[in-house]
Amino acid sequence: MRVASLLPAATEIVAAIGGAGLLVGVSHECDFPPEVNGLPRVTHTHVDAALPSREIDRQMAAAKRSGASPVEVDIPTLARLRPDVLIGQSLCDVCAVAEPALERVVTSLQPTPWVVTLHPHTLADVFLDIWRVGEAIGLPDEAEEVVAGLHYRLRRLKASVPPTRPRVLVLEWIDPPYVAGHWVPELVTLAGGEDVGNAAGMPSRARSWRELAALAPDLVIIALCGFDVARARQELALISDPDARALLARRVEFLDGNAYTSRPGPRLLDAAELLGQVIRS
Repeated sequence: MRVASLLPAATEIVAAIGGAGLLVGVSHECDFPPEVNGLPRVTHTHVDAALPSREIDRQMAAAKRSGASPVEVDIPTLARLRPDVLIGQSLCDVCAVAEPALERVVTSLQPTPWVVTLHPHTLADVFLDIWRVGEAIGLPDEAEEVVAGLHYRLRRLKASVPPTRPRVLVLEWIDPPYVAGHWVPELVTLAGGEDVGNAAGMPSRARSWRELAALAPDLVIIALCGFDVARARQELALISDPDARALLARRVEFLDGNAYTSRPGPRLLDAAELLGQVIRS
């Protein structure tokens, strides 16, 4: 069995269920677990991640308007690797290969791989994706075991939630500001908070700094998609909007969004536990 992953969450799922040795290629963003760092990269992007958030957003928007994909597949490398299973996604066309592009890639490969397309919006969807990946790569029992372990951690987390829930706002981008959605509001609830910015299962969405300040959260968590804490602090230092400064005068904490909240895989439970520590501190 030869497996190629086009996104970090899929790579982490494969590794978590014991399939790291089956991986023959991963995306340019895959960095966990560490042993995948030596594998061939089958995607690339023309967007420079070192640019400020505003410029990255501008380039992504321009690519979307033109119909160009910000993330492209290295078809010659993928063809050379001859994967039996190719794992992609249909959730976001900004940070990973979009579904239409994936379909075009598959038609160019011989032999044609079995394609697993992930499309999670909630934790339940993530658990289902883990099971689907396990089925596809011949490790269904291992996938069931991983999901059972995650459910056990969920039960423990729920049992430790204090009765009073602080109002929590999670930002996944700050220039322009985006409120985290999908599974993140669930994580906040599990961790003992009340997410005031979005509802579970809903897409992440842009909101003005004035709207966000009016929410009057007790706690603002900065968990930027694709950025670690050090980079998030750098980006935050660039924000001068007066409404933003009013919001950020409240309690602000940071979480590594690149490692945890933006990757719908097993480490979402790590994110929930880390959020619980922050909320209860």
